[in-house]
Amino acid sequence: MKNTTDNIISQAKQIIDIEVESIMALSKRLDDKFILAVNIIHECTGRIIITGMGKSGLIGRKIAATLASTGTPSIFLHPAEGVHGDLGIIMPGDVILMISNSGKTDEVLGIVPTVKKMGLKTILMTGDVKAPLANMSDVVLDISVEREACPLDIVPTSSTTVTLVLGDALASVLLLKKGFKKEHFAFFHPGGTLGKRLLLRVDDIMHAGNANPVVHENATMKDAIIEITSKGLGATNCISTDGKLTGIITDGGLRRAIEKYERLLEQPVRDIMTKNPVVIQKGRLAAEAVHLMENRPSQLMVLPVVDEQGLPVGIIRIHDLVKAGVT
Repeated sequence: MKNTTDNIISQAKQIIDIEVESIMALSKRLDDKFILAVNIIHECTGRIIITGMGKSGLIGRKIAATLASTGTPSIFLHPAEGVHGDLGIIMPGDVILMISNSGKTDEVLGIVPTVKKMGLKTILMTGDVKAPLANMSDVVLDISVEREACPLDIVPTSSTTVTLVLGDALASVLLLKKGFKKEHFAFFHPGGTLGKRLLLRVDDIMHAGNANPVVHENATMKDAIIEITSKGLGATNCISTDGKLTGIITDGGLRRAIEKYERLLEQPVRDIMTKNPVVIQKGRLAAEAVHLMENRPSQLMVLPVVDEQGLPVGIIRIHDLVKAGVT
């Protein structure tokens, strides 16, 4: 069993090594053609239309998605569907990025005449820089590999990996060229964790207005308990006469007070509240609230939200942040 296991690991490592070697060879081949491709895409006034058949098409879909999510409008066009009507999605100003390892894929060849009649720029990723498609393209990027990583040397493995890596290189260089930032990425990913961490503000999640529990520091604990219970957030903000936040009472603090005071309901709020609590300013990122609440000796479950004058405009719970997908 040990020999069999060792053999499997050895085979897997050999496959990975072959793919790494293919990527390194690609890196050494990068030249002015890559720069030209980057400039053509950067100057594109339309969209990048990516097309390819089979495994090349699958890689093309991923490249299109990566470009689109990093500020370069891009869509995938299935070449077989293209010659049967879908070429109608191509518009003046678009750039066509074709992927064909052989450089002579019939379905891809079939869309070239229409593309050329429209006067569009074409970029080709191919393993044969002398193939028919290469002779018909404005820029040819070499994705050739010495061998496929599969033991039979026929299944697209190294070649698809190299194509994917080259697509990532294009997207990443364009990202830098466009001055694309995390905030822009988040804008295109509002449903993802990263997007939420970079876009959501405490204002979007906090309990505000009538839902914001507030009690005066001179009130009695009976008033505080009523406020905590009615708002159902497990805490209440405590304010002074001028309306500024002076403390907070949480369920935990309330339980500790019950053990300490026999006539708790008659005690003034100011004697029970936690003074000068940790707060977050209105308008700050929700992710900052998570950081404030989690990076404490004892994790905070609620956090008052205050404005520039120190007035409590809301309250936010760790549960709210988890539910919103910020954590």
